[in-house]
Amino acid sequence: MNDRWPKWLKLNESLKALTPYGAPQISLANRLNTNENPYELSASLQASINAAIAKEVKSLNRYPDRDAINLRSALADEIKRQSSLSFGVENIWVANGSNEILQSIALAFSGDAMGFEPSYSMHPLINRSAGKKWISIPRRADFSVDIPASLNAISEQKPGLVYLTTPNNPSGNTTDIDQIESLAKTCQEVGAIFVVDEAYAEFSNSPSALLLLHKFPNLIISRTMSKAFAFAGVRVGYMIADPILIEAMLLIRLPYHLSSLTQAAALAALSHSQELSAQIAQIIDSRKSLARELESLGLVVIESEANFLLFTGFKESSGELFSKLVDKGVLIRDVSIPGYLRVTIGTEDENKAFLAALTSTL
Repeated sequence: MNDRWPKWLKLNESLKALTPYGAPQISLANRLNTNENPYELSASLQASINAAIAKEVKSLNRYPDRDAINLRSALADEIKRQSSLSFGVENIWVANGSNEILQSIALAFSGDAMGFEPSYSMHPLINRSAGKKWISIPRRADFSVDIPASLNAISEQKPGLVYLTTPNNPSGNTTDIDQIESLAKTCQEVGAIFVVDEAYAEFSNSPSALLLLHKFPNLIISRTMSKAFAFAGVRVGYMIADPILIEAMLLIRLPYHLSSLTQAAALAALSHSQELSAQIAQIIDSRKSLARELESLGLVVIESEANFLLFTGFKESSGELFSKLVDKGVLIRDVSIPGYLRVTIGTEDENKAFLAALTSTL
């Protein structure tokens, strides 16, 4: 694979064996492969965003607030609304999507990086691109974290960074709060930063790692507005952590990295958070209904607290079934786990189209 790079190109060694991240971008009527919120923004929210952006347009000759104080304050208020836990601006950092948050963490802190796989594929990619060694700890067959093995691995290998995704992507299952606490404690003992990726937290009823922040200054919680807030096209991610970790982000963030337009749009969306919460409840109901339909077809569905379902039990290979569904106008995700495919929860019509295509294929 390394032979594709010409000798004159002085590419960083840590990048030579990597391939770019990316789900297939195929223009089909039913795109259920990237865990987006399937619902368009309401007319009232669109109007709010348009008005907020219009106010900023006249000042685009000026740089934005480089520390995004108003947006961070609004995110702190939203977290309090969701969890009844109080955080301030000093506990929040915001960036262009949660991937920039994850990249900033990898750039800021030293040591090897560890994660529990299969999980979000950007964790190893970001850390390897930052020149770090990636240590993969296998999850159990049911996609749960093997806590005894994981605690031993952290204690023995002493990584600088440890990543846990809950609800996990691509499986959708969660890690219990007491298990998260045991991982945080062991990370603290070896001096590791513990990153809990909660990109799908709003779709879950399980306790959040937010409950542990007061006990563990080494804990970072990464979240996004892309999923629950139907904001994938805007790119806003954020982290909640001890103020000293937020200060570390200031050392490596690019100047004025979050545009005035992005900040204005995000503030407008946060003002409609209760409206968006109703969408979340609808997606959860659809998830439960779709899981039952898949099981009625004889398939095995991993219990999910996210906005997608991982399923198995079909006769073809993952690649073969994926291709057959594409031919029928439905795009889901081959997550490179043999025998499994992942489908994002869509609108009612999209879910019906997926089920019809799948039923005619099985």
